[in-house]
Amino acid sequence: MSVIDVIHTRRSVRTFDGKPLRERDIQSIMAYAAAAENPFQLPIAWQLLDGKETGLSSPVIVGEDAFLAGKMRRVPNAEAAFGYSMEQIVLYAASIGVGTTWIAGTMDRDAFERAVSLADGEVMPCVTPLGYPAKKMSLRETVMRKGVRADSRLPFETLFFEGAFDRPLSPENAGKLQDVLEAVRLAPSAVNKQPWRAVVCGDRVHFYVKHSKAVAPDAWDIQKVDLGIALCHFALAAQECGIPAAFAIEDPGLAADPDTDYIATYLLEG
Repeated sequence: MSVIDVIHTRRSVRTFDGKPLRERDIQSIMAYAAAAENPFQLPIAWQLLDGKETGLSSPVIVGEDAFLAGKMRRVPNAEAAFGYSMEQIVLYAASIGVGTTWIAGTMDRDAFERAVSLADGEVMPCVTPLGYPAKKMSLRETVMRKGVRADSRLPFETLFFEGAFDRPLSPENAGKLQDVLEAVRLAPSAVNKQPWRAVVCGDRVHFYVKHSKAVAPDAWDIQKVDLGIALCHFALAAQECGIPAAFAIEDPGLAADPDTDYIATYLLEG
């Protein structure tokens, strides 16, 4: 299955069948996690946590006790780097039939941070369960998905622009980037707020985070984690579509709303 196929078919899984992960799947996912990189070149330490042994759980998860957690130094761009790296792992897990869902607020954070031995100056933005999806969603999951409209996404023209924020970009005018930007549009995000915005300026695609007051602030910026997920989708989809893209921090100084901050750029080569 191609990366774009995985992006189109993957969904967040909160109801699992209760079967323990096969050892080969554990080894495969952890090996992939150890090799996962991000364009900010920030290291992340990944751990597989046994909820039964450590008393870890989440009120939104049914039927699974294995959790993947990552920790890293609290430095500039840490959130975006974390989102980028973890989404690679999430997509890989989906490609081998293992379900995941991003968890940030719906867990006993103190317990998880103790389990990963979080030190001063470190951050653990999110975790995910790892397991095999149940054949049927729990009522809890069904209600939660309806509450955040999990299967809906903002229109293409709301997220992407051509040259400036006052010029929405339509799928028909996106050219070779249509499938790549559609892969970005489908990215998961906290309470499905989809805070990424991208402005295509010739051979450059500038990414911004549009903050929402509906997402409560924390010790880190969870919406920048979402932006990292979007960057991951762009990079992987561009590669699969044969579009060379180099990462850069190159703020173009475009006029933007006060709640919209520049994050990073991809330079299209060829």
